[in-house]
Amino acid sequence: MNLKEKNVLILGLGISGVSTVKTLNRLGANIVLSDLKKEEELKDFLSEISNYPVKLYLGTNCLPLDNIDLIVKSPGIPLEIPIINEAKAKNIEVITDIELAYRLIPENKFIAITGTNGKTTTTTLTGEIINKAGYNCHVTGNIGIGILWEAINSDKEDIFVIETSSFQLDSTINFKPKVSVIINITPDHLNWHKTYDNYINAKKKVFRNQDNEDFAILNYDDEILRNAEDEIISNIIWFSVNNELNKGVYIKDEYIVINDGEKLIEILPFKDVKIPGKHNLENALASIAIAWSLGIDTSIMADVLRTFEGVEHRIEYVTSINDVKFFNDSKGTNSDASIKAIEALEGPIILIAGGMDKGTSFDDFIKSFNGKVKQLILLGETANKIKETANKYGFNNIYIVDSMKEAVEKSYKVSEVGDEVLLSPACASWDMYKSFEERGRVFKEAVYSLKED
Repeated sequence: MNLKEKNVLILGLGISGVSTVKTLNRLGANIVLSDLKKEEELKDFLSEISNYPVKLYLGTNCLPLDNIDLIVKSPGIPLEIPIINEAKAKNIEVITDIELAYRLIPENKFIAITGTNGKTTTTTLTGEIINKAGYNCHVTGNIGIGILWEAINSDKEDIFVIETSSFQLDSTINFKPKVSVIINITPDHLNWHKTYDNYINAKKKVFRNQDNEDFAILNYDDEILRNAEDEIISNIIWFSVNNELNKGVYIKDEYIVINDGEKLIEILPFKDVKIPGKHNLENALASIAIAWSLGIDTSIMADVLRTFEGVEHRIEYVTSINDVKFFNDSKGTNSDASIKAIEALEGPIILIAGGMDKGTSFDDFIKSFNGKVKQLILLGETANKIKETANKYGFNNIYIVDSMKEAVEKSYKVSEVGDEVLLSPACASWDMYKSFEERGRVFKEAVYSLKED
């Protein structure tokens, strides 16, 4: 794709925006960048692009589009804002970074991993397996590493393992991964996508352009995915925690196995997978299916699964204080993710939850407590909404607090020996924090400060 002397507008300066600036400069494009945030809020990102020729519009999205040839938007920016509507009226293409990356290096192997939950763990785990197998692997995308700068500096033999969000996929056009993966689909980001169907269709775009030389790896236990079989041209590899399959990756007699249609290949006992919880077993099976599609030796898969400890902010053990354990699950940004975290711990649990409202209900979240959650500590803009739902189901051991520090102090104060304090918000972080990572770090700092008192 030739962008030399083309006028390219970047909407949104963040991790992906910085990567996009560097890449477009390398390609010889004329770069315009717009962000609704002001200079002070963007100073860290601005320092990273200070040596690049960029025309900046900060604190506004109102700018002339007459000479703009292409718009690359930050994934989270909604598609219905005025500047994007104007661009569409002028037939200016609007894409996200993964679409541009594919156009720049279409010959590379792209492994695109999406799903409501488990993306980061599966992406990281898959990257570990591929690297151990001796390939040069870029673990990138929504995981917090801008893909474009990685793409422009890659070799043709390199493999890209990409965590792809529904926001990124929604603006893809030609994007065609060699391996597409959907781990699961449950309601999320309905405030952005407007309807559940829109959200599902955004996820499905990960396999839309694939052909019969590609692979689609899907969770057989997910009814939405099972019903999508007729929509897929590529070679489907199913994985399942709950069912034995005629072909695919599943559990049989305590072992994770691959059924290639003719014989069973044992990988390892499922209890040897180091990361805890049934949901992480799903992630492990998906990673095995990916590795199988690439022809990676099964002994390498087993070695990595026995040692992989998971990712930061996902049911991350922090420390223990007087036999009370603290777990950071700030990555639990929706009800389904937090339900999986509750299921993964033994309990009793003191649960810290709440954050930005994404337009989903909390009924299933509260129902999942099942006597395991003994106290609920709430903060953020959804605090009262979650409290009302909990009260509806007869759960009344609730405290509402104003800060994470107060939440941690209260959780410890009401705890008893053997309790587990779990931060798993079931909500996005953006009402109080820049990211779920920042929220998790603040939680951990508050926990460690207890040890110092």
